[in-house]
Amino acid sequence: QVQLVESGGGSVQAGGSLRLSCAASGGIGVTYAMGWFRQAPGKEREFVARISWNGANTYYADSAKGRFTISRENGKNTVYLQLNSLKPEDTAVYYCAASEFGPPGSLNWSGFDYYGQGTQVTVSA
Repeated sequence: QVQLVESGGGSVQAGGSLRLSCAASGGIGVTYAMGWFRQAPGKEREFVARISWNGANTYYADSAKGRFTISRENGKNTVYLQLNSLKPEDTAVYYCAASEFGPPGSLNWSGFDYYGQGTQVTVSA
């Protein structure tokens, strides 16, 4: 059974940085895209970033461009999300997701097949 486990969340002041990690285990295939989503209190879940299986292609939400960086280490089955220049509006639960069978290039939650439990990121002013 495929499992995704996030780590690295926490509380920081505005302008600070965090690095989120997501480790995949349980027999996931070798060619799967990974993505990060987030959900703030009282708001809908939104796409943050996506990376192709070989890391060659990345996609970002406008809110993430220039501040967040998605990367992966396939040898460790791990994807990362570097969060820089954090703002209070970045406060949310961040979820990683893996797409093994979903539509290529999907930026929608439903386009992924496996999901983590989430890690809380809190940014204070």
